[in-house]
Amino acid sequence: MEVLDHVAGKWSIGILVAAGRGPVRFTELERVVTGISRRVLTLNLRRLERDGLLDRTVYPTVPPRVEYSLTPLADELHVTLSGLVDWAERHGTAVAAARAAHDASATGRRG
Repeated sequence: MEVLDHVAGKWSIGILVAAGRGPVRFTELERVVTGISRRVLTLNLRRLERDGLLDRTVYPTVPPRVEYSLTPLADELHVTLSGLVDWAERHGTAVAAARAAHDASATGRRG
């Protein structure tokens, strides 16, 4: 499903979760979404805006100030994504331990 690919993409979750905390500027997203390049962030922001998930507001200042916020459509999605992120943070250590145990077991079986 194309929609699922967009909202569950590598960078989309981090962008949407960050924007769910309130209006966020590009530089803040760059800092919060660890490892994303400016170009990839720009492409993802444009795609999420096109999909109706982000609103882009440009303020007439010098230099222009741009903020991104969730649309009403994305508000509902934010609840689900936040739950997923919380789960990953709570269980990341257990998943890593299970992975290490599995890999050690698989290595022992090859011998």
